[in-house]
Amino acid sequence: MVRTRVGYAGGTKDAPTYHSLGDHTETIQIDYDPSQISYNDLLDICWRNHNPSSRAWSKQYMAAVFYHNDEQKKLADESREREASKRKEEIQTKILPLTAFYRAEDYHQKYQLRRERNLLKEFKRIYPADGDFVDSTAAARVNGYLGGYGTSADLNTDLNRLGLSAEGSRYLHRIVEYRSP
Repeated sequence: MVRTRVGYAGGTKDAPTYHSLGDHTETIQIDYDPSQISYNDLLDICWRNHNPSSRAWSKQYMAAVFYHNDEQKKLADESREREASKRKEEIQTKILPLTAFYRAEDYHQKYQLRRERNLLKEFKRIYPADGDFVDSTAAARVNGYLGGYGTSADLNTDLNRLGLSAEGSRYLHRIVEYRSP
């Protein structure tokens, strides 16, 4: 994963916001390096990390995979069929074309990281502009670790690439160790 952003997609309203969402769905945009992870692997992660048989009570919270091209649509449809067969239940997750992605307001970005003031302070030093912070691979990775994704061993591999001070690295490591099974 190169970077992530949260935002809105799937609707018809121009420039939606959190307080004026229109018919959009809250979603995440993932930039990835296909030499490191495949689209199929991302789909597998998607299916493991939500309940695809649960009906959405609103379009805002609908589960969906938005595809960019015919190949992604084909792979998403195939993975959805495999998931239905494996679960032996109807899958409610939609497979939809991405017509536009609207980035959510900055205060919605990197939610877990924004809750850790010590680490956020370090990232604000590295990335004074909020857009650069949101687009940062390091911020996306730290946000993931803070959200419980990744092990202490994974973090050991990543630590030198995150740009944190020694104190910030130790702080993050303590959090990840505490949350690891």
